[in-house]
Amino acid sequence: MKNLPAMARFAGRLATGLLDVTHDPQALDSEGFWAVVADFEGRLTCARFRDVRPLPRRVGPRSRWSGPGRDAWTTSLDRDAYIEGVRRIRRHIAAGDVYQANLCRVLSAPLAADADLEALADRLTARHHAPYAGLVRLPAHGVEVVSASPELFLRRRGPVVDSGPVKGTGRTEADLMEKDHAENVMIVDLVRNDLGRVCATGSVTVPQLCAVEQHPGLVHLVSTVRGELRHGAGWADLLAATFPPGSVTGAPKEGALGIIRALETAPRGPYCGGVGWVDADRERGELAVGIRTFWTDRVRGRLNFGAGAGITWGSDPVREWEETELKASRLLHLASDGPKELGAGPAPAPLTAR
Repeated sequence: MKNLPAMARFAGRLATGLLDVTHDPQALDSEGFWAVVADFEGRLTCARFRDVRPLPRRVGPRSRWSGPGRDAWTTSLDRDAYIEGVRRIRRHIAAGDVYQANLCRVLSAPLAADADLEALADRLTARHHAPYAGLVRLPAHGVEVVSASPELFLRRRGPVVDSGPVKGTGRTEADLMEKDHAENVMIVDLVRNDLGRVCATGSVTVPQLCAVEQHPGLVHLVSTVRGELRHGAGWADLLAATFPPGSVTGAPKEGALGIIRALETAPRGPYCGGVGWVDADRERGELAVGIRTFWTDRVRGRLNFGAGAGITWGSDPVREWEETELKASRLLHLASDGPKELGAGPAPAPLTAR
C-alpha cells in the first residue's frame, strides 16, 4: 500500500501534506504539526505535516475494510504460556525483584495486500468510542497505526504536563478488586517519580486518584498526575524521563523491563508505546499510551494487536488471562470479517486466538 498518501488523524483533525520524517525527538520543539509514533522498544518516528484541518464529516466509511477471518488470529503467548508467565512474575515479586510487572501478548492475523487502515479507523470511530483515538499512515516509512486508546500518556500545554495512568479493568465496577486499586496506586507513584525527573521541584501533584471510567464493554480505574516542566526542558527531556509508559511496564520500571524481555516472545512495537500529535508552534501535544492499538507488518503481510495485564502478588493467573481476552475481544471482532452489529453495550464473547 505504498501508493497511499501519508496522513494522520487525531482529535477530529486531519493532517496531510507530509513535509519530513525524523527519529530525533528534538524536532518536536522546533515548528509545525507532528504525528508521533514511539515503539515500546524505543524507535521514535515523528512526521511533520503541512496542512491540518477539521476531519471532513462523511456518511459511511471512506473505503471498505478488508479484515482477517475471525478464526485467523494467533497469539505470541497462548493460555498456558501466559498463565505460567504470571506465575513466574509472582515468584519475582515474592523474591523482592519487583512489585508489579505488565505481561503482554501480541495477536496477529493475515492482512490483505489492499487493506487500508483508514477504513479500520473509520470502523472503530463509528463503533468504539475512545478518548485518544488516532491514525498515523506513513506507508513509505513502514508505519501504519490505528489506535482506540483510552489512556493518556502525556498531555502538554506549555510547561504543564498531565499523565493519566490506567490500572484496573473489569466488565463492570463491581468486578474491580482491592488488587486493582493497589496496582493503580503503585503506578501513580511510578509516574510521579518519572515526571519528577523533568518537572520543577514540588510541582508534581495527583489531582485525581482511582476514578472509575466507563468505556465500551468495560470499566477502568484512572488517575491523573500533573507537573510543570522545569525551565528549558522540552519533549526530548520529557520522553527520556517517562518512556516507556509506567502503566504498561511495572514497578520498579527497570526491573519490570528485564522481566518483560525474559517472558515475552514478540516485540510490542507501537503497542504500549506512544501514539499522538505535537503542535510545536503552540507548545501543545497529546500522546496516548498505545493500547487497544492495531499496526501492520507489510513485509510479512500481518495485522497486529496487543493485549496485556498488570501482574501483582494478588493476581490470579487465570483471571489475568481472562482480562487480556476481555480487552481484546471487542476490537478483534470489529477488525475481523463477519457481522459488525456492535453498539456501545457489553463486549462480545472473547475471541480466543490460537
